[in-house]
Amino acid sequence: MTQHTAYRHLRADRITATLEKLSARIRERFPDAGLTQVCAELVGSSRALSREAATLSRPSIAWPVAVVVFAGAIAALLFTAFSYVRVDGEWASPAELIQGLEAAVNLLILVGGAIWFALTLEERAKRRRALDALHQLRALAHVIDMHQLTKDPTVVLNTHKTANSPERTMTRFELTRYLEYCAEMLALVGKLAALFADRMRDAVVINAVNDIEDLTTGLGRKIWQKITIISDLEEE
Repeated sequence: MTQHTAYRHLRADRITATLEKLSARIRERFPDAGLTQVCAELVGSSRALSREAATLSRPSIAWPVAVVVFAGAIAALLFTAFSYVRVDGEWASPAELIQGLEAAVNLLILVGGAIWFALTLEERAKRRRALDALHQLRALAHVIDMHQLTKDPTVVLNTHKTANSPERTMTRFELTRYLEYCAEMLALVGKLAALFADRMRDAVVINAVNDIEDLTTGLGRKIWQKITIISDLEEE
């Protein structure tokens, strides 16, 4: 990658390296928290999804060759079929001519549809694989959101607890760091999804990536609202 194009594309290795560093930070700060395992899972997914995005971005050589062979076989069959048609040397009537043209047009439409189906089969297979990967990232975003769900900034006010209230032992600083880690993880989930939009030009995949980015942005906004509340409490 040249210097002029180094910053025009997302680099999967840099995203994974950032996640690995974030995972180490979370492990050092909260070694027993479930968020540590979630981030470790995200690191593993980042490596696998980076390889998947790179694979999907590479054009296939075997598939176009297979399509050409398929089209050639159809052409050979058509030629063989037409070779058995006998011409008696007489002019065809208008009705016979129209009937023959209609049959030829219908045959061409069927053959063209078959060839088009074969040409787009690889694209649809890649789209399915990309959507499966994006579904995994969407699920991880919701798992991260579940881990921050009970991290309520009002606990620092020492409000009354009930018998079913979750155990909250974090200080203001720890709670802020925990929420910041969740926000960073969500942002990186969005960047992993963007890898597929960067590597592919499929409109369905790009729309799915945009949906995930909207999801992670919305979830991150809720987290930063909590962090803002904690900051306001510290200033009081």
